[in-house]
Amino acid sequence: MDEDRWQRLEAAIAARRDDLVALTQALIRIPTLNPPGRNYREICEFLAARLAAKGFGIEMIRATGAPADSDAHPRWNLIARHEGAEPGECVHFNGHHDVVEVGHGWSVDPFGGEVREGRVYGRGACDMKGGIAAAVIAAEAFVETCPDYRGAVEISATADEESGGYGGVAWLAERGWFDPDRVQHVIIPEPLNKDRICLGHRGVWWAEIETQGRIAHGSMPFLGDCAVRHMGAVIAEMEETLFPLLAGRQTAMPVVPEGARSSTLNINAIHGGEPEQEPGYTGLPAPCVPDRCRIVIDRRVLIEEDIAEVKAEIAALMERVKARRPGFGYEIRELFEVAPTMAPRDAPVVTTVAQAITHVLGRAPDFVVSPGTYDQKHIDRIGRLKNCIAYGPGILDLAHQPDEWVGIEDMLDSARVMARVLGMLLR
Repeated sequence: MDEDRWQRLEAAIAARRDDLVALTQALIRIPTLNPPGRNYREICEFLAARLAAKGFGIEMIRATGAPADSDAHPRWNLIARHEGAEPGECVHFNGHHDVVEVGHGWSVDPFGGEVREGRVYGRGACDMKGGIAAAVIAAEAFVETCPDYRGAVEISATADEESGGYGGVAWLAERGWFDPDRVQHVIIPEPLNKDRICLGHRGVWWAEIETQGRIAHGSMPFLGDCAVRHMGAVIAEMEETLFPLLAGRQTAMPVVPEGARSSTLNINAIHGGEPEQEPGYTGLPAPCVPDRCRIVIDRRVLIEEDIAEVKAEIAALMERVKARRPGFGYEIRELFEVAPTMAPRDAPVVTTVAQAITHVLGRAPDFVVSPGTYDQKHIDRIGRLKNCIAYGPGILDLAHQPDEWVGIEDMLDSARVMARVLGMLLR
């Protein structure tokens, strides 16, 4: 595009500042909590009405039969597509519309969308409704300013990224929506900072480990076999041998923050003995030796590691404990796994976004890798599309925190970058 067109595009973004803020507030005020998956259709219909008025074709797609999809909480997704004046490539902006639980410690209404000191506050503000809003503003400004562009612009708002993405991007990818013949460039506006390009993410393996014992009266524990004590031995073995081993492994991936450049394992939950009673129950627990204890582990995997070896490492640890403890029984149940992914540094979307960031912000971007997974895993693994990155406004450390916020200027700058990318790829 010529310089005059670039200037008009930048002016179109600047003129939409108030609209960008209002759109972000409106998205925050739709509480799309996951679990269980509330208000998914409402937020898709809201975005569909807006984008249809701008000339986008609309597809409302329910992920029927996906994990967690139900009539009470259907998994709705939106894909909006705008066709250019001539055939060409498609640039797709993908954002998840679900948000995590609110938690405690807020000083503002989590779903109020309050604006204060240049920030929009609320659950999902940075992760990632601010990113969706920035992509929408960039796309709208581009198609209005450059109606003669080649190719297509797509925007999707998808379900369940916070719980694995299986009712959203994975379901869509399995049905060809991210096929490389249909979509050529994907940008996911996750909150990785406006001056950074996220090339991919570490892998993950989740599993549930159960230790087994024998129930008995709590006054005679010697007649039973305490599964919680067995699990204590498992955790002690992790502390003594596994955690130091993982800390010593380092990756060449540019993972942020620095601590995530090592292999990590988190014990997400532990449950042993009788279930917790419902709130309001005032009785005492029964005196029983617990015959089952379960933990859920979250093992993050480096690109240099093999997931099969990661699993074997845990199995070997369990066998070491078993060899030392009479009566020790256990079971490992796999929950899910995702391989690490990383776009090539010379991929077209990477080099184009890098040039756009340098132009808009006046400095070259940093290249990073996310410590946790996001929907790039499905676009790569199922969609077979490597030309995919995360780039968007917001600070990753604020995600899932109380008083989550996104900066207005950061959203504007990111929208300017995204619009420039459209102009470079679809000229």
